[in-house]
Amino acid sequence: MKRFLANILAMSSVALLMLTSCKKNDTLVVTSGGKAGAFSASSTNIVLEKSMFADTSTVVTFNFTTPKYGYQAAVTNTMQFDSVGDNWKKPTSVALTVKSTSLSYNTADFNAMLLKMNFKAGVVSQVNVRVVSSISSSVTSTYSSVLTLNVTPFSLVSYIYVPGSYQSTITTSQWIPATADSLVSPTANGVYTGYVYFQSGSQFKITPQKNWNASYGDAGGGAISLTASGNLTAPAAGLYLLTVDLNQNKITYTTYNHTWSLIGDAAIDWNTDIAMPFVQNSNVYQVTTALKNSGGYKFRADDAWTISYGDVTPVTGQLTSNNGANLTPPAVAGTYTVSLSFGNPLLGPTYTVVKN
Repeated sequence: MKRFLANILAMSSVALLMLTSCKKNDTLVVTSGGKAGAFSASSTNIVLEKSMFADTSTVVTFNFTTPKYGYQAAVTNTMQFDSVGDNWKKPTSVALTVKSTSLSYNTADFNAMLLKMNFKAGVVSQVNVRVVSSISSSVTSTYSSVLTLNVTPFSLVSYIYVPGSYQSTITTSQWIPATADSLVSPTANGVYTGYVYFQSGSQFKITPQKNWNASYGDAGGGAISLTASGNLTAPAAGLYLLTVDLNQNKITYTTYNHTWSLIGDAAIDWNTDIAMPFVQNSNVYQVTTALKNSGGYKFRADDAWTISYGDVTPVTGQLTSNNGANLTPPAVAGTYTVSLSFGNPLLGPTYTVVKN
């Protein structure tokens, strides 16, 4: 018995020595999530103005405090924006830098985000904003309270106009800004482009509005000026891509004098061009011709394949350049008026097919 007790005591001593020799390396901390911090915006009613597009000053600032997890943790914060009613199904997310607790926007950046989210320009809309915080994929994310903002974005697109003698008919001389061709600036950066078809000797001016309250005339050497009284003169007859830079008050002309035709099995065949004359009053290349309800067709320039246009996908009436898909024939064979337009640089070339 004494020997048995001695063995037990010896084993217990060894176990005790092993336990006391071990070091405590770490402490296991378990959390199911943090407690959200405060979240605020400098304004909840934001009307954006196009006149402030180039202004880099802040239009709205979002501030928040980091969630509390009960211990020090590396937190990743993301700000989310979503339309009211979407229930955060497809939010726009902006990752914040480490240790950042605020996010600011100037007019241009905030407006661009709202337009990308498909909010309508000039219309008051509501957008929800929140902060999502995370420390690990295994820990439930923490969400701040939701702020609802009333926002009014503006359209970036701006136009100027080209009234001139090219608008004239055989019996009437017309210099009418309200019906003149327009040049467009997609981002309102002061550089405008557009296609205009001039006759030989056509004269014109540039107006900022659809009226004669102000107009740019010829200041010589490719320059234009609001104080110049002389008319601008087209280099020659034909279709031109006009570029007007109101930052430097310059105008340039890029010749676009191609002949255009319709070609393909839906018309005649892929070896026969159907000419499309330019129709001045409509500002389109146009032809009335028979189309089949089978096969395909395209538009091409100068009876060659150097420049040609086919459909975009999905079909919208817009055209894509070389190697685009064939245009789809009409559902019913018959006589159609087919028009090709270069009138809107924002859309690129467009076409219409109207049954007679």
